Amino acid sequence: MTMKKLILVATAVMALGACTPREERTATGALIGAGAGAIIGGAATGRAGGALAGAAIGGAGGAIIGNATTPDRVCYGRDEWGRSVRYAC
Repeated sequence: MTMKKLILVATAVMALGACTPREERTATGALIGAGAGAIIGGAATGRAGGALAGAAIGGAGGAIIGNATTPDRVCYGRDEWGRSVRYAC
């Protein structure tokens, strides 16, 4: 399997596995970070090991940033006594 096909399959699996907007942004951030890290690590060292290390570091950083930048959704409703309450939705 070529590298392009592998990347397409991995992207499709990650997209299907994400159920919530937060998970989707986390997965997308991880993919973008891993790709950028692999390119930078490979270019900086000229070795496959550098590309792998860059992909690992970039993927972790991208996942953290993608998760942290997801806007929280807040819904409003009423409890059993009629009081207004906020909850995550």
